Amino acid sequence: MKKKILTTAILGLIAGSAHAQSSVTLYGLIDAGVNYINHTTNATKGSSKAFTYGDGVAQGSRWGLRGSEDLGGGLKAIFVLENGFNSGNGTAGQGGAMFGRQAYVGLTQSNIGSITFGRQYSFSTDILGALYSTGGNSVSGNWAYHVNDVDQLTSSRINNAVKFQSVNFSGFTFGGLYGFSNTTSFAGAPSTASTASSRAYSFGANYAYGPFSIGGAYTDITYPASASPTTFSTSLANVNTAGSSVVRDLRSFGFGGRYVYGPATAWLLWTNTRFEPITGSSTLYNAYEAGVKYAFTPALTGAVGYTYSRASGLFNAHWNDVNGSVDYALSKRTDVYGLVAWEEASGTYKGAPVQAQIGDSSSSIFAPSGSGSQEQVAVRVGIRHKF
Repeated sequence: MKKKILTTAILGLIAGSAHAQSSVTLYGLIDAGVNYINHTTNATKGSSKAFTYGDGVAQGSRWGLRGSEDLGGGLKAIFVLENGFNSGNGTAGQGGAMFGRQAYVGLTQSNIGSITFGRQYSFSTDILGALYSTGGNSVSGNWAYHVNDVDQLTSSRINNAVKFQSVNFSGFTFGGLYGFSNTTSFAGAPSTASTASSRAYSFGANYAYGPFSIGGAYTDITYPASASPTTFSTSLANVNTAGSSVVRDLRSFGFGGRYVYGPATAWLLWTNTRFEPITGSSTLYNAYEAGVKYAFTPALTGAVGYTYSRASGLFNAHWNDVNGSVDYALSKRTDVYGLVAWEEASGTYKGAPVQAQIGDSSSSIFAPSGSGSQEQVAVRVGIRHKF
């Protein structure tokens, strides 16, 4: 009897130890709400007011699996599979890819860092977008990221990537990424993005000391429009010069800083992005951002952000963006929020006025398409649930 009890206890300990050494977690979030936009495109390419159902403004709706296995000595195997979807109609995001948000596997060592393989975020998204932008710090989310996300703050997912991310060394973290094109080289320049080879590399570093942090990142993508699923939130066809509609190289870098003082958090961000076409002049885009959020209570938070953007080269265009939001947490996993965004566009592209484009995906900051309005206001009431 004693032997049976001892055997049962040993088997129980072994089973408990095995369970602790590996884990798989299902996670996700759904962000949904109602939008009002004062100038949006109608069937005749004119301007109309619109009330719409809106998905994924504060954060993109998603579900995923993450797991780890303890291999001993501080070494673990890790993986993430993450799917993006639209809660309004149930369709998959990121071009319909099953795991278009993230899909990677790798190893992590507790005193060194991790190396992972698969579809992964660039450091422009990991550092600048997540830590030093209004979109990353508030529920203004995708309405607060810079126009068409040209500087890769939220949509920069790199295919076929090998990525190293260090552990925290007394507040300092760093890393690098290389994305393979997985195609052979070709003679001469491609005539369309579909015949081009998309490879990428990115690196970044961040330092945090007490309430203060500062970080920087660099991302370079060759033929970004040819990646599938795309590394870019919208088509790059409008970022061109006469005689060429193919962007040969997108290069973006930036620096950000953040300071926390009691219930208040303030941040600053600057990004510089250059589009190099196959022929003709390049386009340079600069964005300057500042923002602050304040926790009035543990549940109630308000935030406001401002971005000034300028495109030069073939363009002579300017954008002013203001975002304000209020967020109330009903629990640790569920919150309701309201936000308002305003954008004013000025200047020209090939002699035609550039346009505002908050919440209007049919218009482009780089061309005179869409509603035809140089000013736009968007308002949203939403709910977000995390699981």
